[in-house]
Amino acid sequence: MTVRLRLALTIFVTGVFTALGVLATVAMAFQRFEHETAYVRANNFIARVVDVHPDLLDLHARDPDGFTGFLRNLLLFEPDTQLYLLDAQGTVMAASGRAQPKPGFKVRLDPVMQAVATAGDRRRAAYVMGDDPEHMNIDAVIAARPLRHSVIRRDATTAGYLYLVSQPPGLDAGRAEVVRSSLAGSAMSGLFALIVVLTAAAAWIVITVTRPLRDLSDAVARAQRDGFDGAAMVDHPPARKGRPGDEFVQLRTGFNAMLARLRSQWDALRRLDQFRRESVSNLSHDLRSPLTATVACLETLDRRWAADPTRGEDRAMLEVALRNTRNAAQLVRSLGDLALLDEPEFKLQPMTVDLGEVLDDIVMRFADRAAQQGVALQQASASDAVFAAVDIELFERAVANLVDNALKHTEAGGRVTLQADSGDEGLRITVTDTGRGIAAGDLEHLFDRLYTGSAARGDADGKGLGLAIVKRIVELHRGEVSVRSELGRGTEVTIRLPSHSASS
Repeated sequence: MTVRLRLALTIFVTGVFTALGVLATVAMAFQRFEHETAYVRANNFIARVVDVHPDLLDLHARDPDGFTGFLRNLLLFEPDTQLYLLDAQGTVMAASGRAQPKPGFKVRLDPVMQAVATAGDRRRAAYVMGDDPEHMNIDAVIAARPLRHSVIRRDATTAGYLYLVSQPPGLDAGRAEVVRSSLAGSAMSGLFALIVVLTAAAAWIVITVTRPLRDLSDAVARAQRDGFDGAAMVDHPPARKGRPGDEFVQLRTGFNAMLARLRSQWDALRRLDQFRRESVSNLSHDLRSPLTATVACLETLDRRWAADPTRGEDRAMLEVALRNTRNAAQLVRSLGDLALLDEPEFKLQPMTVDLGEVLDDIVMRFADRAAQQGVALQQASASDAVFAAVDIELFERAVANLVDNALKHTEAGGRVTLQADSGDEGLRITVTDTGRGIAAGDLEHLFDRLYTGSAARGDADGKGLGLAIVKRIVELHRGEVSVRSELGRGTEVTIRLPSHSASS
């Protein structure tokens, strides 16, 4: 899921929850308004009743049966309201409702006392909720006034309470239709309009705010796809003088500065790399001729002194000079070849060949040398032909370097095995020997250039370039090379080529 979609969904969901919260808040506010209105009306009504009839307790004492009708007459113009006469302990003595409470029924005195204490004072309580004797499972808005007996003078002791319950209006057909039309009309229309507005705002935010982020991601994608040359600077409006701009402007500015710096460094690295390759190539070319001439002169002297027994010591020193000169010439050639392989313009010339036949040719090339060393050199490839599109010259050189390296470090009686096979993961060519092996600390750097390990394991050149050339050739074939070895038990070098190079 993209950042844009996540932002849009977040804003949309937030808008929906906000709309629902607004509706819930309005409903709660409306309910509170109804409760407060009912409480004010109940207090005003019960205050008038007590002012007009301060002797309610005496009226009830004189005519208990007729007192119920008296209470009902008081409520002719107060629908959804019930009056109760309570004694000082909260026991219902008389009720105006059709359903009379059982004898001894009591209501909680705490709400009654709170209603008496806060009567007419909105600052102390907006409304009071108490027991509804007809519906004890729900609370209702109540009002109460204390009552006292009066004989000759008003008694100061509270002897009872006039208790009024303002019941919530019933949801009859007409009221239900009003509620339904309100919800389906104004409320739902407002909710729908709010959702539409929030959706439009979300779309505007996504398009406007995230456009710079999209430009940055596109620039990064171009840089990843085409390199620094294909990456373009991200345009952005200039910030006002003295103001750094928002975070996106700062991010674009930083990205452009980083891209410019990377381009500059990349160009410098390319120039240095080009200079290095040209220098190595020129140096290799310039040194080949004098080294070749030196080797020829040394070989001529060796032939002349071969028949002279007095030149024994001279010939020993000549052999050292000749060996070192040949190694230097080989190293110079390897440097030139490696510089050529590193050229960006260098292209392979692949041909589809049977790798088994290529390995046979390499075994035949090294057969005499292996026989002289007393080493068994063999190919153990599968019976089925293994075809691959490779540059034959380079591929043979890579495998030959590995075989030459294996023969150098395998003693008489040992064995060097070449094998090529194919599988689901591609082609695999292995060169295995039973030689001295390689120390574990050297395996990680074995294919590094000019690296000579602690185990004195040289390569085809003896100077750390033969295996580097092998690695570069395999990389040009889009493959990889790895090595497994154990001191005293031998080494296995594996070349893996991608499966698309094969055609069986």
